[in-house]
Amino acid sequence: MHLRSGFDPLFFPVCVWALGLAGCQSLPTSKPSSEWTPQEARGAAVYQQKCARCHYPTNSHPLHGPGLQAITKVKAMPSGAPPTDERLTAVILHGRGMMPATPVDDPQLQDLLAYLHTL
Repeated sequence: MHLRSGFDPLFFPVCVWALGLAGCQSLPTSKPSSEWTPQEARGAAVYQQKCARCHYPTNSHPLHGPGLQAITKVKAMPSGAPPTDERLTAVILHGRGMMPATPVDDPQLQDLLAYLHTL
């Protein structure tokens, strides 16, 4: 006797294919470092010191955390929240999920946010 569980064996492969297509959308390119303002360059240094060990800056592939290419240009961050400076600040300063809080002073934070807008 065959019991139908309601599970379609093609459901999972179709979902994986659909998610793959969604992930293939190209993201806006990052601003070249030769065009950075002094504030963006300082922010890149803060990023290298505080963020680079866990986040790739110029692609969306995960390292220990999500890649951050176009993080300020997409509709939603990996958490699903819109990428406003206020939300980015909250995540940076207080952490979220597996991401620990990142201690930065206000000038470093402003420089970092400026840099994140170049990605």
